Amino acid sequence: MSTEVEYDCIVIGAGVQGSFTAYQLAKKNKKTLLLEQFVLPHTRGSSHGQTRIIRKAYEQDFYTHMMEECYELWSQLEKETGVKLYRQTGLLVMGPENSENYQLFKNTLQRNNVPMVILNRENFSQHIPNVNLAEGDGAVVDVTAGVLYADRALKTVQGQFQKLGGLIRDKEKVTEIRPGPVVTVSTSAAVYRARSVVITAGPWANTLLAHTALQLPLEVVKINVCYWKEKAPGSYDVKRRFPCFLLTEGEEAQEHIYGLPSNEYPGLVKICYHMGSKTDPDQRDQQTDRSDIDILQRYVARCLPGLVPEPAVVESCMYTLTPDRHFVLDCHPNYNNIVFGAGFSGHGFKFGPIIGKLLCELSLGEVPSYDLSPFRIRRFQATTKSAL
Repeated sequence: MSTEVEYDCIVIGAGVQGSFTAYQLAKKNKKTLLLEQFVLPHTRGSSHGQTRIIRKAYEQDFYTHMMEECYELWSQLEKETGVKLYRQTGLLVMGPENSENYQLFKNTLQRNNVPMVILNRENFSQHIPNVNLAEGDGAVVDVTAGVLYADRALKTVQGQFQKLGGLIRDKEKVTEIRPGPVVTVSTSAAVYRARSVVITAGPWANTLLAHTALQLPLEVVKINVCYWKEKAPGSYDVKRRFPCFLLTEGEEAQEHIYGLPSNEYPGLVKICYHMGSKTDPDQRDQQTDRSDIDILQRYVARCLPGLVPEPAVVESCMYTLTPDRHFVLDCHPNYNNIVFGAGFSGHGFKFGPIIGKLLCELSLGEVPSYDLSPFRIRRFQATTKSAL
């Protein structure tokens, strides 16, 4: 077991957040190692799959502000590599006109001057065919939104990291983290040392943080990722400018329902419920709850008449949830050279470039580019367990 090489930083977890963190560090000429417990690419975490929604439509201003720069960073990566990572489709946001959630989305878009279209019952169907707007629902379109090509984005950023001299070691599970001025990280294959460590381990965040006597209030849930067949091919196609959509709440749903136009599977539309069932990330295939699919079937039957109301394909993904559904981006309370990004709560992928930048800044002891108070662990002080 070799311990000769000392890195500036070791990033643990090669999902979207870890890969962008490693890439940002390498851009600053830091000697960086990116560790991944599974063989890359894999479908065991939260960063796989071909598509994700990218949007500025949010209930909170701070996310909308971060997304401004994030779009620029995604575009920069496209230019750097010549790889298309984003397709603009718009995002249709629907919800009960008078509900707090729907109004928050609408107000944030207006307040931040995001290009948007407000639809009413009269003009809705000419703009958005094959969708029934529920009685009493309002609808707005975030024009800037669209589809991110997730698998492609992950592969691209990892490739750029390696071009900059970064090292990726997959199939190396971390077995121990020993804090200190130089942190020692042991894996199933070797022992490494680094001046700082960034933990971006998704559903396995608390497993790794346990080595540093810290536990965050995170809950891991398994989401059923459902694809629904078009009755007439092309009705909800990305090429025909059908938008992504988000239902803030409704007759069937307590949580968001979201959808993306047919793209990765021709003739199949991706529609999911933004909540799943509690699971152990190492035993996720044993979690077979389908209550989210029941909710979706009722919604599809009522509001999307051009789809067969029975999923044609069901895949799975994991969310790591925080109690308030906001991210955790912070330094360890006792070791400021151990940094972590966790609890992305099913909406973190689009933020990859900016989260990579922020975690890189934290690991280098720099002042973060954004106010991180919504993401610090002190908001959980009562529930954050420390054995120290």
